[in-house]
Amino acid sequence: MKEKPKPADRLIVALDFSDPAKAQALVETLGPAITFYKIGMELAYSGDASNNGFTVADKLIAQGKKVFLDLKLHDIPNTVTKAVAALAGRGYSFLTIHAYPQTMAAAKEGAKDSPLKLLAVTVMTSLDDADLAAAGYGFSVPDLVARRAAQAWSAGIDGLVCSAAEVSLLRLMIGEEMIFVTPGIRPSGSDAGDQKRVATPQSAIASGADYLVVGRPITEVTDPRRAADTIFKEIAAASA
Repeated sequence: MKEKPKPADRLIVALDFSDPAKAQALVETLGPAITFYKIGMELAYSGDASNNGFTVADKLIAQGKKVFLDLKLHDIPNTVTKAVAALAGRGYSFLTIHAYPQTMAAAKEGAKDSPLKLLAVTVMTSLDDADLAAAGYGFSVPDLVARRAAQAWSAGIDGLVCSAAEVSLLRLMIGEEMIFVTPGIRPSGSDAGDQKRVATPQSAIASGADYLVVGRPITEVTDPRRAADTIFKEIAAASA
């Protein structure tokens, strides 16, 4: 059974930087209010041996912060199992994998007996029906999300990464047991950028999301702490 997230943990700030020093500077700027950070491929693979995304993650964990490692793993099963096993004991809270049945089963094997939570990526929020058709899929976004969510549930995966547009339907399908992490969050009045399926913090929480991933609306503004505080207020209003 999933643990109910603490209010302070529901906002996950995406450290989408190619410079580890900039990521660390933002963490210092945001201070103790932010307890959860996402490190994706851009930061994970940046820097050098002495300072890169993984060393940033280690520092965050040493400070008592939570880390969501967003690598979206997908490869042959043996490789996925060994990769997840190598990451499972390093203190990360969440790790993403693509929601393909073989990949999920392999990741589950790699993470066994560890506290690492696996999140399956259903359909990325930068994609719409036309993008899926161009890639050769015979499903709409909602249909493919539902199919992959059902497969993730059957595989015993801990949670899903999905847009707020799909959260309500998935809650009806799956119930409250899985963790739902929602990217593509934009506070009211914000630009959608390259995201095609976005939502406000309040609407995402009201739909059933457990955690919200926010990047540019916090990381690319002049006052990140104020932006984060505004999002916290929206979360609190939706949770009341």
